[in-house]
Amino acid sequence: MATKAYAALLRGINVGGSRKVPMARLRPLIEGLGHGDVRTYLQSGNATFTSGHGDEESLAAELSAAIEKEFGFAVDVIVRDHAYLASVVDACPFPADSLEGRQLHVTYFSGPVAPERFASVDPAEFTPEDFRLGPRELYLYAPDGLGRSKLGAVLSRPALNRGLIATSRNWNTVVKLAEMTGA
Repeated sequence: MATKAYAALLRGINVGGSRKVPMARLRPLIEGLGHGDVRTYLQSGNATFTSGHGDEESLAAELSAAIEKEFGFAVDVIVRDHAYLASVVDACPFPADSLEGRQLHVTYFSGPVAPERFASVDPAEFTPEDFRLGPRELYLYAPDGLGRSKLGAVLSRPALNRGLIATSRNWNTVVKLAEMTGA
């Protein structure tokens, strides 16, 4: 199997003083699984690496199990390859070049997302906020940022995301991870 570049997106770590996963400990953990070129980005659970074995799902499961063993708590992990990450950047339905990174977010899902899942959410009720679905991602335009987004709060409800792992990143991080896996 040829070596491919991936990003691992860890959900819900290093927030509010709990579930600490120091990036300085995450890098050697990933290397110990046999992966190369390991780098981390920010403290919010983003790592890139290369691997010649496995697929996105098996790599995510492997990393999640290793984190639980090392740190003593379960962490949901989504792994995506460079081609997918670049396609998310290229397919952005909003004018990313004219927005601040904090105004645009992508929620990555562990599997495909049918439009019916979000049919009960009427974007017109949240104007100027808006969202669009991709195959395994959701783009959110929140002009006042995610922390103040009423639409973001509705879209993150557990009922809408049932059966899937979902984790969000701001546009700056989305672009950076695509760049890091493409180098």
